[in-house]
Amino acid sequence: MSETALKAEGPPITPAGMAALRARYDHLLGKERPEIVEIVSWAAGNGDRSENGDYLYGRKRMREIDRELAFLARRMKACRVVDPARQQDRSRAWFGARVTIADEDDNQRTLTLVGDDEQDASAGLIGWSAPLARALRGAAVGDLRRVRLPAGEKEWEVLEIAYP
Repeated sequence: MSETALKAEGPPITPAGMAALRARYDHLLGKERPEIVEIVSWAAGNGDRSENGDYLYGRKRMREIDRELAFLARRMKACRVVDPARQQDRSRAWFGARVTIADEDDNQRTLTLVGDDEQDASAGLIGWSAPLARALRGAAVGDLRRVRLPAGEKEWEVLEIAYP
């Protein structure tokens, strides 16, 4: 899917990324929140709430869980699931592409362009709006792309592009 089509629909996310958001939401709503509600209810029955650590911590944790649930609900509603396996133009780096690049010193890296909610640099998952991902968008094998990083500008050559 091209860059302009992705912008029009909202932030992209892979099916696996959406499943991870849904799993986190379900875990918080179905397991963690009920456990905290039970602890708070028990602690409230113990009397003085002003010095009751279980009660105070439980209320604080419940607010954190509710904030995260609201955030996850908004993200799942806003994000658009894009299946990289359905990419028609496989000759260029678009959303979901696994791209192998090399720098001037021939140091190679393999990256996968994913949604911002699923990025994990240590696993080679680069968020769609990250500077390196923006530079690689639309690149073909053999293209040179320049990226402005905090340490200075760096040039990368695209060696390989693959899709799931």
